[in-house]
Amino acid sequence: MATSGSMNPGAQPGRTLELNMKLLAQQELNGFGGIGEGCNMQLAKDGRRILWLAHESAPKNFTGVDVSDPRDPRVVVQTDLPHAMVRSNSLEVVGDMMVVCYQVRGGKGNPNDPNNIRANLGMKPAGFDLFDVSVPENPRLISHFDASGPHSLGAHCCWFVDGEFVHLSCGAPDHQPRNPKDHQIYRIVDVRNPSKPVEAGRWWYPGTREGDAEPPAPRHPRFDGGYRPHNISVYPERPDRAYMGYIDGGVVILDISDKAHPKEVSRLRISPPFNGMSHTAMPLIGRNLLVLSDECNKDDGIDWPKLMWIVDAREEKNLVPVSTLPMPPVEVFGKRGGRYGAHNIYENYPARHAWRSEDIILGSCFNAGIRVYDIANPYQPREIAYFVPGAPRLSPKGAIQMNDVYVDDRQVVYAVDRFSGGLYTLEMTI
Repeated sequence: MATSGSMNPGAQPGRTLELNMKLLAQQELNGFGGIGEGCNMQLAKDGRRILWLAHESAPKNFTGVDVSDPRDPRVVVQTDLPHAMVRSNSLEVVGDMMVVCYQVRGGKGNPNDPNNIRANLGMKPAGFDLFDVSVPENPRLISHFDASGPHSLGAHCCWFVDGEFVHLSCGAPDHQPRNPKDHQIYRIVDVRNPSKPVEAGRWWYPGTREGDAEPPAPRHPRFDGGYRPHNISVYPERPDRAYMGYIDGGVVILDISDKAHPKEVSRLRISPPFNGMSHTAMPLIGRNLLVLSDECNKDDGIDWPKLMWIVDAREEKNLVPVSTLPMPPVEVFGKRGGRYGAHNIYENYPARHAWRSEDIILGSCFNAGIRVYDIANPYQPREIAYFVPGAPRLSPKGAIQMNDVYVDDRQVVYAVDRFSGGLYTLEMTI
């Protein structure tokens, strides 16, 4: 069994690398295997486990896969987007209700280029849909939350675990950013009446909105990713706290005990000197720690290092990084095709059919696959497992791009590829 460090850069790019993880099955999703960051499970009333997946880009919207037998995953439904200039990057499921985000996009080149952003403002659909998935083969639209407008691209990412409130990184028609890269804010949407979702509260990074009294936020001199929330998490153990990766704003913790008026508790910004794109800030509430991931968004290691950090949160208003998780070597993976570096973290979903741990962290690292870490000692985290499949068929850059990861209560790992590989079901033996 080869380790990643034993490979020469670019050697045998089609070879699968694994340690304490074994491939059970790969499902190419009818040839539409480019999956975004939406990956969540439903326990259907008939006992089936349905894994719902949001696609990275058009033409597909979302796919439901029966993973009751992880060795034989089967597509049960696959839906289309209304047009090619929108994406459904993120979704969440609670019971039989599913939230699907819609963000408009179009043009060529970098979607975060200010010119591309301006060209897409005001398009529809932008916001999210609520679906009834009680019959997985026939998702039924309940309602649409419209976030479109002259300053909005819609919703990029959602968090929905209590069946009552959707937490969004999302634009708003009445929120004008000073810089077009700051086009998303934190919005809380009340869906207790699913047929009429309404905004309950919002927050944005001080100084990023036109008219703010605070000075404009500083920009990274080379990698200006913008100031906007990405992943937002609110756990049942602390329903009064929202934890956000805020791109170049770093980690932000908010007091949301009054959802109409969120208040900042603390923030930790690491960019500059690091290269920004704080993606996920996952609290380990029982240990007073945070796990923070940066997102690589440049090919060929141009924006390296993109890391996963362990942050001491004992003093909530004074967050202190204490270590980084050991990344696979840039010398091996940096030029292996596509992006290389950290991305998503499995976020310990608070559901009875989801696996949770405050000692084991799983993350997706694009062309370096899925990585698993033991952080029992937060000052000396250890890598204990990984899975790096060979490049899938039809990959546009001859590489894998592992985009997201989910773990169920059977300790089955579900990993998805951003390009064309679809869904990988994995057995983890740790």
